[in-house]
Amino acid sequence: MYILHYYPGNASMTPHILLEESGAPFELRLVDRTQGAHQSPDYLKLNPNGRIPVLVKGDLVLYETAAIVLHLIDNGVAATFAPPAGSPERAHFFKWLVWLTNTMQATLLLYFYPERHLGAGNATGAAELRENSQARVGDCLRQLDELLASHGGPWLLGADCTAVDIFAFMTCRWTRGFTGAAAAPARTWPHLGPWLDRMLARPAVQRVLAREGFAPPYV
Repeated sequence: MYILHYYPGNASMTPHILLEESGAPFELRLVDRTQGAHQSPDYLKLNPNGRIPVLVKGDLVLYETAAIVLHLIDNGVAATFAPPAGSPERAHFFKWLVWLTNTMQATLLLYFYPERHLGAGNATGAAELRENSQARVGDCLRQLDELLASHGGPWLLGADCTAVDIFAFMTCRWTRGFTGAAAAPARTWPHLGPWLDRMLARPAVQRVLAREGFAPPYV
């Protein structure tokens, strides 16, 4: 059975939803960031970067959210959440999944943690980096909104919900606190707003939100 090391609302939400959607048995283990559990010696043996999530099954210890997603798809647990292997649609699936983790998620981390990239006490620089990062995330939201508009389907890649939708739901949810002129939250965009409603209507998503302790409004 899979064991998913998670923290509510973190990057672990994507594999949590994917596992819930798949119906595969799994166990959740809380990594309490507020108590520094992600930097504990035991956790660092699983992920030396001290980041969440980690997926464990037997001798397999896997970190990086996109890698976990691809593993669950390739081993058949969540095979229906990606287009057929070798198809052009699969290539675009890879593109968007990598874009979500390398571009959108990475930029969101700059927004939430600007101080990690600056000298101690540089409040002015942190504020500027945060505003610039929010604007760049706004461009990411524009691209996702335009993707939905381009084909008119209910999901980001068309007719079927894929792991790209699940990953994007997580990152779009992280914009819910955006204020000011730099960028608006995902829920305010014309195509992303209804898409988020469709994601929220999925029973697996509702179960994960409840299990992670969230209450409306979720996005």
